[in-house]
Amino acid sequence: MLLADLCRAAADVAATSSRLAKRARLAELFAGRPADDLMLAVTYLTGELPQGRIGVGPSLIAQALAGASAEDRQAQASLTLSEIDGHFDAIAAVSGSGAVKRRRELLAELFARSANEGSEFLARLLYGELRHGALEALLLEAIADATGIETALLRRAAMLTADPARVASIAVASGAEGLEAIRLTPLAPVKPMLAQPAADLESAFDAIPRAIVDLKLDGARVQIHKDADSIRVFSRQLNDVTDAVPDVVGRVRELPVADCVLDGEVLLLRDDGRPEPFQTTMRRFGRKRPDAATLRERPLALFVFDCLYAAGEPLIDRPLTERIAELGRFAPAEFLVPRIVTDDAGEAARFFHTALLDGHEGVMVKQPDSLYAAGSRGAAWLKIKHAHTLDLVVLAAEWGSGRRKGWLSNLHLGARDGDDFVMLGKTFKGLTDKLLRWQTNALLERETRRDEYTVYVRPELVVEIAVNEIQESPQYRAGMALRFARVRRYRDDKSAAEADTIDTVRKLHSQHAA
Repeated sequence: MLLADLCRAAADVAATSSRLAKRARLAELFAGRPADDLMLAVTYLTGELPQGRIGVGPSLIAQALAGASAEDRQAQASLTLSEIDGHFDAIAAVSGSGAVKRRRELLAELFARSANEGSEFLARLLYGELRHGALEALLLEAIADATGIETALLRRAAMLTADPARVASIAVASGAEGLEAIRLTPLAPVKPMLAQPAADLESAFDAIPRAIVDLKLDGARVQIHKDADSIRVFSRQLNDVTDAVPDVVGRVRELPVADCVLDGEVLLLRDDGRPEPFQTTMRRFGRKRPDAATLRERPLALFVFDCLYAAGEPLIDRPLTERIAELGRFAPAEFLVPRIVTDDAGEAARFFHTALLDGHEGVMVKQPDSLYAAGSRGAAWLKIKHAHTLDLVVLAAEWGSGRRKGWLSNLHLGARDGDDFVMLGKTFKGLTDKLLRWQTNALLERETRRDEYTVYVRPELVVEIAVNEIQESPQYRAGMALRFARVRRYRDDKSAAEADTIDTVRKLHSQHAA
């Protein structure tokens, strides 16, 4: 596939708001392509590189673009995706003395070989700013149209591999049979199932009259895989964090089951059993190789709430009640998230109140017969917190005044809307001096442009915002605004793709209005 073909398709997709038109244009691009080309095209359209990070930052990209003059960037219809992939391989392999200079030279060569549109596409890809409205779900639908394979089968394969590009490649190389052969297996992470926020317990029980009510812990989500003597632990973003949690690995090794895949949370507990603040847990969780003193003094507590695989059998297509029963056959009680099963909203309210008194976030209300919908934020799992919170993305920040002069303070906050972000309001409340210093540095590293008062940034940082309500407002394009918004914490365990959507905000607004 030529870079020019990919750029034209991406531009056409970005130019229309019609989902059907986007899908048709992508299907046209994908049809008849060999597996390797399709895999690269899908990877680039999701804003990723097969190589991951290749050692180039915003400054180096800008210098490389300047080094490839407009005269050099002549339309070269022959530049292929495989050639670009090879070039990225070469850049990633550079190391040692003079590495920055050599990477800049290689990147400038690549920009010089592409047309202006091509170099702009590649630069935005490297900047992490490739937004054109082609989300994963849409890409899978387009692959289905191009290959004649059922969308449901492609979605399931993407759920189990967490890699839409690999799914595209298998679809072309091996067809439906190859996709059907994909199974949930230990040591291969799958996307975690997600929950929707509910306004309160009453509305949650209206939706799920008889529910499994779990304690909602304020820790780090983990997916734990055991296969005989091999144990791997993955974060909610599917990064391998095994080396960071040897204390957890040791406890899982003792479980009387040969193989399993568990979904749970780890967190730090105080001597009285109350949870430490989220950021304290994340500092411990974020240490790549904790020393013996840290492990002894700050051990992570493990709480498991779901079982996706056990004793040689995948469980994701079995009801939650059966998955919990299977978990109880081999996991000791101290491993399990506290929960009740009830159709009594009053009993659930008492459980919720106790959770808050004990220092926890709230509760999860779950459909007992729900299957494990990995990667999905469906209505089968609902979360209820004391103060309603939203995970939003920082779009910009304004310079502070007075005591905050010199720091980026007033945050511009947005929710996901397709492949874009819609602003919902601003806040400077809840920021400590320590957080202000960190925030300023983190935002300046992501700066894309600025004016006299505001620094605009790449939409990467997710921040948890507590709000009193969502109110109607003509001030913002979404027609809604946050009321009494304040920062609770930054969610370094979440990517922008996992931030709350504008549809979630609308639903909360309608619940509050009712």
